[in-house]
Order: sequence, then structure tokens, then C-alpha cells
Amino acid sequence: MHHLASRLRHLPASCGPVRLIGVDGHAGSGKSTFAGQLARALDDAPVLHLDDIASHDELFEWTGRLLTQVIEPLGRGESAFYTPYDWRTRAFEPPRALPPAPVILVEGVGAGRRALRPYLAHLLWMELPHEDSWARGQHRDGEEQREFWAGWVTAERRHFAEDPSRPYADLLVRQLEKGYEILPGPAKRVGPDQMLTHGDGPSAVC
Repeated sequence: MHHLASRLRHLPASCGPVRLIGVDGHAGSGKSTFAGQLARALDDAPVLHLDDIASHDELFEWTGRLLTQVIEPLGRGESAFYTPYDWRTRAFEPPRALPPAPVILVEGVGAGRRALRPYLAHLLWMELPHEDSWARGQHRDGEEQREFWAGWVTAERRHFAEDPSRPYADLLVRQLEKGYEILPGPAKRVGPDQMLTHGDGPSAVC
């Protein structure tokens, strides 16, 4: 993980002074867990969870709010203030600050969407088939979320059909029994100088 963190730190800034790193993949593919570990390797870099931007009424129609509340202020070198959504109360909470940082991770389904890619320094895709991802997610959320998942699967299928992220990923992230394997993404041509790093345990997962 530290090799990947070093690589990301040395990328050119992509949104004002910030290197925005997108972590995308199907729901249940392990984005939040991976982003948390990567954030720690980046000296506790901020993580913006797109679950805080989306809502029941706007599962994927949140681009305008993200651009206005987050991308535009960061692009000016200012702190962003976004209104996180509470999925239990179905209401938006008071604004939460997101100051500019050398690296900020944007984690969630749709992090690599067309409207955001111009502001990303790098896009990572969690390499797990949608059937396996959705099965993991539904097992995690339990029976009480069955109805929500039925609607979500339909919405996610439609989103990625209209606005796919994986073809534009710089790197693919594959979870192993211990750690992660980082592979060149479809956006990059595989060359002899591109290094693959393999998981070797919890203390150095990349």
C-alpha cells in the first residue's frame, strides 16, 4: 500500500492544489475498506464517501451538488462544505468541512463518472464482478435492506451502462486473501516498465 501511496503523492495536482483520487467499483466491491487503508498509508488523507452525497431520491443524480459543494471550492484552493445525507432519517445534515489536502480520496459508485474524470489525478477500480459485489453487499446489509438493494441494482446497471468508469481506470485493485494486487487499468497500456505489486500481509498490503 505504501508503494501505491507514494505513487499517488507524486502525481500532478488535479483540482486546484489537490490530487483527487477516485475509488470506484460496484456496490459491495470493498471500496470503503480499501479507501480507508489507502488513506492511512497517505498519512490519514481525507476520504469523501459518495454515500454522503447521494440520497434516496438521487442515487446517481448528484453530480451538480458535488461539483458545487466540493469540486469548485477545492479547485479554488478553498475548503469545501458539503451536506452529508443521513440514510436513516432521509435528511441532509449540517454542512461538513473538507479542507484542501495534498491527496483526497473520493470513494463510491460513480467516482469515475464522466463529469468528475477531468478533476481526478487517478482513477482506481475495484476489480470484482458485479454479481459477487452485490452478493457481498446484500449479505452485509441484511434482510432489512432487501427492498433497497432491488432498486439499487437496477439503478447501478443503468448508471454504468450510460456512464461506465472501468474503461477509464488507471489502476485495477484486486483483493487477495491478504492485501491487494494492483494492476494496470484499461486506461493505460501495459508496458515492460509497469510494476505489479502484490499483497504481503496487513502491514504492507500493496
